[in-house]
Amino acid sequence: MSRTAVAPAPSRLVTVPNVISVARLCCLPLYLWLLFGRDSRVAAALLLGGLGATDWVDGWIARRFGQVSELGKVLDPTADRLLFLVGVGAMLVVGDAVPTWFAWAVLVREGLVSVVLVGLTLVGMKRFDVSWWGKSGTFGLMFSFPMFLLASGLHGSAETGWTIAAWAFGLPALAMSYYAAYLYVPQMRASLAAGRAEKAAAA
Repeated sequence: MSRTAVAPAPSRLVTVPNVISVARLCCLPLYLWLLFGRDSRVAAALLLGGLGATDWVDGWIARRFGQVSELGKVLDPTADRLLFLVGVGAMLVVGDAVPTWFAWAVLVREGLVSVVLVGLTLVGMKRFDVSWWGKSGTFGLMFSFPMFLLASGLHGSAETGWTIAAWAFGLPALAMSYYAAYLYVPQMRASLAAGRAEKAAAA
C-alpha cells in the first residue's frame, strides 16, 4: 500500500514541531526551579537531557509529516541556543557542576554565532540551513551537559562513569560545533550576497 506524500506547509504557525519547541522553552523555568529551588541536580539533569532529546524529535516529525515551516526553522535553533544559555549558565552559577573552561568554550561559540547571524540577517542575508556538523555538535553537547550535571549530583563509581560519558560526548561535539562555525563563514558570505541581489532585483 503506497503512502501519500505530505506536502510541506511553510506558512503554518501551529504545527506539532513548533508546539514542541515552545514547550521546551516553557520548561526552562522548571529546570531552574529544580536546580536552585529544590537543589535536585539529578532531577534537573534528567529534565535537561529530555529537553535536548526532543530537539531530534521535533526535527524528525517536521520532516516525516511535512510540517517544516518558516517559523520552525527559526524557532528550533532559537530554542536550542536558549537551552544552552540558560542550562549551561545555571550550571556555571552552581560552580562545580561542569568544567568552567568547557562551559565557556560552548557559550562563547554560541554567542558569537548568534550575534553574527542576527547582524547579517538584519543587513540582508538569506536564511540557510544548519549543517550536519552543527546538528551533530549540538546533539552531542545537549547530552554532555546533563551528564556533567548528573555526575555532580552522584557519588562514587556512578559519578565517575557519568563524567567519563560526558567527556566522551562533549569533546567530539565541541570540536564539531567549532568546525561547523568555520564552515558557516563562506556560507554566510554567499547567503548575504544572494539576499542583497534579490533585494536589488526586487527594487
